Amino acid sequence: MENTNGYRVLSGSNLQGTDVRTPADESIGEIKDIMIDVSTGEVLYAVLSVSTGFLNLENKYFAVAWKALDFNKYRAADDNDHVITLDVSKERLEKSPGFDKDNWPSHADSDFANSVNSYYGVEVHRTL
Repeated sequence: MENTNGYRVLSGSNLQGTDVRTPADESIGEIKDIMIDVSTGEVLYAVLSVSTGFLNLENKYFAVAWKALDFNKYRAADDNDHVITLDVSKERLEKSPGFDKDNWPSHADSDFANSVNSYYGVEVHRTL
């Protein structure tokens, strides 16, 4: 993931299924997908599938601002497992932008992407 110059690269396929945890190491869920603005190459947000033990919302996905995810603590939990940290409470996550598993937002919906970044306090300068 990191070379000697500090350059970090992750493949999208490696991110899918990656465990997301609180700073206290409590499992929140896993990355289901990532949404990319193909005109800029910017990752807009990650789609988070929540663990049933964290929130009892089995039919909902949450959109998490890409810059809200902490990759500085990205670590190998074992040889095949990686962890990303998200500093969010259950209550805040429960109120965050989300959608039904069977009703994803329109990929061209800039209002949704903007609301995700705004909710997590991420300032983004772009137009879709």
